[in-house]
Amino acid sequence: MHYKPLHLLRPGTQGIVHHYLAGGCATKRLYEMGIYPGAKITVVKNDLGPVVLAFSGNKMALGRGLAQKIFVQI
Repeated sequence: MHYKPLHLLRPGTQGIVHHYLAGGCATKRLYEMGIYPGAKITVVKNDLGPVVLAFSGNKMALGRGLAQKIFVQI
């Protein structure tokens, strides 16, 4: 299996969240937003600024620092 940090994925890339490398507060925040291991995501935008994701019919912007902590199976 191949895992990449979310902030390195190109727009249009689809994947499944595999794991986080984050502390308790960041992990809790991600779960509350609906981004948890097993969630299917699509990168909508990833250039300067936040990373925009689409998942479960929603779009969400994540800061680059938080996006670095999310590893995705592609």
